[in-house]
Amino acid sequence: MTASPSEDWQWENAIAGSAAGLVTVSFSHPLDVVRTRFQVNDGRMSNLPTYKHTPHALFNIARTEGFRGLYAGFYPAVLGSTVSWGLYFFFYSKAKQRYLSSREELTPGLHLASAAEAGALVSLCTNPIWLVKTRLQLQTPQQHTQPYSGFHGAIRTILKEEGWRALYKGLVPGLFLVTHGAIQFTAYEELRKVFVNYRSRDDETNMNSDNLLSSVDYATLGASSKLAAVLVTYPSQVMRARLQQRPSIDGVPRYSDSWHVIKETARFEGLRGFYKGITANLLKNIPAASLTFIVYENVLNTLKLARVKD
Repeated sequence: MTASPSEDWQWENAIAGSAAGLVTVSFSHPLDVVRTRFQVNDGRMSNLPTYKHTPHALFNIARTEGFRGLYAGFYPAVLGSTVSWGLYFFFYSKAKQRYLSSREELTPGLHLASAAEAGALVSLCTNPIWLVKTRLQLQTPQQHTQPYSGFHGAIRTILKEEGWRALYKGLVPGLFLVTHGAIQFTAYEELRKVFVNYRSRDDETNMNSDNLLSSVDYATLGASSKLAAVLVTYPSQVMRARLQQRPSIDGVPRYSDSWHVIKETARFEGLRGFYKGITANLLKNIPAASLTFIVYENVLNTLKLARVKD
């Protein structure tokens, strides 16, 4: 039994998304380490070094911890990003196809619903991977707890010391971050329509939207949509990172739940506390989003062309 064209299209989206995620995380991981350390360092009883700014953090991590410090948590980051992007694009395209079955064109609201649906499903599937990534990125020579030996060692230790529920710490703000993907993809789709309409006026003989846009267009679309999403949803990323920290040596977590994070951060750090690490985040994610969509769109177009030839 052969797959239908629609099923081929969904798997093409998944493959293109996975490829995009792999390339992106390999390029930007050191900035992800810096962002995570800024996010959780609330200035109170922290085992983390104090960094002045992003270049200072990169320099100090490289000097004191070497290449391994800059790429701490790289394996779960690659695994999580590849799986997340693959699942995201798969679920997103599947949701769009379902909504398109009863109409000719999707509205911004339906793009938003498709992205939100995909994001929620991905969060449920990948939260344990992101928790381990965060904890590995926060391991430093200054910490007092026994370090995790790696991804699998961290999973075993967490299950042994904290139980399986610990793997889903930070899930609530993670689900809030569904709006991040929803905002990003809605902005991307709507801006893409504008670009396609503009290009089609210049080239009325070309009716194929896949051929109208260049890699520069995809880069611009990816960066613009990511910027909008980051500015709106960044506080939820800080909340998730703080909840996913490893408990202290006596087994007591730093924060009990999302509301505790909000209260403590607002009380001791104010609004700035919810945007700690945003410089490293923007430096990581704006170019990364451009690269992601360049890879995604070009891989997808290549797969479509190969299917047409077959």
